[in-house]
Amino acid sequence: MKTEEIRELSIPELQAKMEELRIELFNLRFQKAKNLLDRPDRIRIVRRDIARIITIIKEIEHKA
Repeated sequence: MKTEEIRELSIPELQAKMEELRIELFNLRFQKAKNLLDRPDRIRIVRRDIARIITIIKEIEHKA
């Protein structure tokens, strides 16, 4: 997800997206533990998306 796409979303939408990404990260970690993970780079991508969302939520809250 790009930063511009994230900035267009509202705070409730961002929180919902972050929850989806956290669930995906949880599942990816299980797949990695069982050696079933097809794309190991996906874990890094999801972690960075979560960090981007958290950063943008804090920026929005700081402005308000």
